[in-house]
Amino acid sequence: MAELDEAIDTIADSIAQTGALTFEASRRYDEMFQTFRRVLEDALDAQPTMTDAARVAMSMVDTASRAIQSNFPNPQHRDCCDQCSACCNLFVSVPPGVTSLIADHIRKTFTPEQQADLLQRLATAAATIEQSTTTAEVRVRCPLLGDDNRCTIYEIRPLSCRAFTSSDARKCHRMVFGTPEERTTTIDQDPGHYRLHIEATDALQQAAARRNLNPRQKGFVHALLDQLSPAAT
Repeated sequence: MAELDEAIDTIADSIAQTGALTFEASRRYDEMFQTFRRVLEDALDAQPTMTDAARVAMSMVDTASRAIQSNFPNPQHRDCCDQCSACCNLFVSVPPGVTSLIADHIRKTFTPEQQADLLQRLATAAATIEQSTTTAEVRVRCPLLGDDNRCTIYEIRPLSCRAFTSSDARKCHRMVFGTPEERTTTIDQDPGHYRLHIEATDALQQAAARRNLNPRQKGFVHALLDQLSPAAT
């Protein structure tokens, strides 16, 4: 009987120790994101413009995401690959600073002819979006997606695009291209990666609010069309 009691005590102690370690790991996991947010906010407030703040946010969130992928065990499988562009047909919202950053890049790297073609595609996509009742039902090819199904501004693509990952590309294609009966409304996201981008998006909104600017997110297609239209320049 004494041996049985000792065995039970050993098991209970092991479970208690593991539970305590799990609780501490969970606490430190949340603390990691709080530290990221605090450091990010300080960096954003130090930037002269929201365009600069957006550039810094993208850089910091990319670095943090790579660190999570490298240092955490059992990373979630990603089915995302080059030229898999189903998600590039969904509605994208952008926080302050992102559109102006992308518009500046386009003005510097696209030829006048490429910019004119892009404006036409943006106008066509905007008209299609306006026909939708909700943003969730929008299905329109991103005007910045090339003929080879590669993003033409990949290095400075919006935070929403960076955030999106999927463990099942077939599910993404059903969601975007399938019939209403085939479509799913959710795609499982890499939780740590996704949370970083949510924090970065909100941090940009709050940084804009602290500068007495409009902190609301905007639809990317319409926002970029406004930025690149001749009247904006």
